[in-house]
Amino acid sequence: MDTRALTAVVPMVPRMSEDPAQLIPELADVSAALFKVTGNGSVPRSTIGLVQLRAGQIVGSTYLTVLHTGFLRGGGALEEQITSVASWQDSPYFTAAERAALALVEAVLQPVPDGERVSDTLYAEVARYYDAKALATLMFAIGQVNFFIAVALVAKPVPGRSFSDPWN
Repeated sequence: MDTRALTAVVPMVPRMSEDPAQLIPELADVSAALFKVTGNGSVPRSTIGLVQLRAGQIVGSTYLTVLHTGFLRGGGALEEQITSVASWQDSPYFTAAERAALALVEAVLQPVPDGERVSDTLYAEVARYYDAKALATLMFAIGQVNFFIAVALVAKPVPGRSFSDPWN
């Protein structure tokens, strides 16, 4: 596995020169459907944004981290929440329901040496705060960001550029 020198300058160009959305135009329909599913109102958009920001941090994607930080700021999330997502376990800025959602995304994305990633105990804790529809929505919100993790890590769009046009 190649590693970049700590002092190397990271280029401000995408790794993949062609926009995957232009190569595969059906992606627009999939993306719109996923956004509609996660925007069904059963889970606050801010909670979904926090979960997706945490996912971007976990997988080490600057593009996803910057993207979801911007979405959260645009949606009026508290700056303290945004800046403490990486250390949410120690942060006083999250509700119990938000903590459960953040624990769920961490369990899904981080392997464990033994046992299940999402234990029955964690599932029961999350289910205390989210009814069946909201829990399904959280699952799909994690799936939605996972769908785009491959794009972010393989194609490497430029962080901070428009969500609809990160290749220009």
